[in-house]
Amino acid sequence: MPGIRIESDDLTRTEVIDLLNTHTSQMAQGSPADSVHALSVDELRQPGVSFFSAWIEEQLAGCIGMQELDRTHAEVKSTHTAAAFRGQGVAAGMLEHLIDVAIDRGYRRLSLETGSAEQFLPARQLYERFGFSYCAPFANYVEDPYSVFMTRELQAR
Repeated sequence: MPGIRIESDDLTRTEVIDLLNTHTSQMAQGSPADSVHALSVDELRQPGVSFFSAWIEEQLAGCIGMQELDRTHAEVKSTHTAAAFRGQGVAAGMLEHLIDVAIDRGYRRLSLETGSAEQFLPARQLYERFGFSYCAPFANYVEDPYSVFMTRELQAR
């Protein structure tokens, strides 16, 4: 997306924290509490987690994270586009950036968990467009009617 700037983020800016709180709140609206797997701000600050914010001019447009599961496998976390920027390619730009980072770091697989409710359909369609396919639960996840699991093999450049 032209005009989008994606940068590593240390999760200290108020607007980024507010967007993550909005993300967590919206995830809770579509699933019971024990089926919400969004990481808190403190969890996103932990070693093994990389976090990125997307900006258009000086406005926060979205965020995305990646948690290392092992040396070859990472998980997409906390993908969220600010309401004012939805439908403008922000999520696609962030996901493309994250995939590039994952490949550069040598990951061979990128997986994710998202909701099964209708509100998560645009997210699932985005992931499908980027080559993610549906899979069984991975890492510490278990089958859950409120969750959908997706994965994608990554090829080294």
